[in-house]
Amino acid sequence: MALMKVKFDLKKRVKLAQMLWLMYWFSIMAGVLVFSMGLFFKIELRKRSELMDNNESHFVPNILIGVGLLACCLNACGGKICYDSLDSTKFVKWKTILKPFLICCLFFNVLLIVTAAMCFAMRIPLEFTLAEGLKNGMKYYKDTDTPGRCYMKRTLDLMQMEFRCCGNNNYKDWFEIQWVSNRYLDFSSKEVKDRISSNVDGKYLMDGVPFSCCNPSSPRPCIQQQITNNSAHYSYDHYTEELNIWKRGCRDALVSYYGGMMNTIGILVLMVTLLQIAVMIGLQYVNTSLSTLVNPDDPESESEGWILEKTVKETFTDIMAKMKAMGKGNQVDEGANEEGVATDS
Repeated sequence: MALMKVKFDLKKRVKLAQMLWLMYWFSIMAGVLVFSMGLFFKIELRKRSELMDNNESHFVPNILIGVGLLACCLNACGGKICYDSLDSTKFVKWKTILKPFLICCLFFNVLLIVTAAMCFAMRIPLEFTLAEGLKNGMKYYKDTDTPGRCYMKRTLDLMQMEFRCCGNNNYKDWFEIQWVSNRYLDFSSKEVKDRISSNVDGKYLMDGVPFSCCNPSSPRPCIQQQITNNSAHYSYDHYTEELNIWKRGCRDALVSYYGGMMNTIGILVLMVTLLQIAVMIGLQYVNTSLSTLVNPDDPESESEGWILEKTVKETFTDIMAKMKAMGKGNQVDEGANEEGVATDS
């Protein structure tokens, strides 16, 4: 028994084909949107590629770009099929490739679902790659004279000001690294000597942060040096007072920014998937309704359309039986080849 069988006459078939043709145009625009979102996300990642530990984060936007292009091609072809289905003489050339085309559409829908799942799951690997990338980037903050690292200071400062964040996990991360270059340190100063000699690695560490960590909305002038020294500032207690630097870590800020973007793209891809499933089902109805005309010579005769020729269970059983038959056929061929080799020897 066919699944979701529907009776069609000429008027219904024409309306279905016209509606599908319009839906395919919407699907093409949806494909362009997915492509654009993938390209936009790739550009956003490339802006801060210096802060990424590896290039694996570009895998998802590349998939989105490819899926968007593929959606445009498939939907343009589907729209052409629907347009030609209004004329039985033009539709004849599509009959032989329509079934393989529908199978391709089915696999494409599976690809869309996998892509959406990857969008939602990207937050986890992105958090790890940003954690390591920011940690390394902060170490190179002072290397403004080193080729390949000279723009790291600018990148980190702009990021901290744009996302209103400070450090990797929080502002205290800056206390653990030397972020001031040696060329700007006065080594004849007792304070500088004491700080360097008190550190095992001989680094100049201090309880200070770069200027980009300052919150411009704070009424008090920015305290970015000696943050933990209460006696260095008038009427100040860093334990109780609201600091006038950003407390949020940049990893959390960036993960929230990119994660929110990917969740939006994931929802968009799921909506595109629903649209693709709808047009695929509609095209199947067009295919079956034109293949089951009561009188093939009369385009106005009635016909029946369905999604599957048999029930889901029966269709699955047939597919498994065909796969088993193919497997047995391959085993027989291998056995025959082995016998032939033995005979020759």
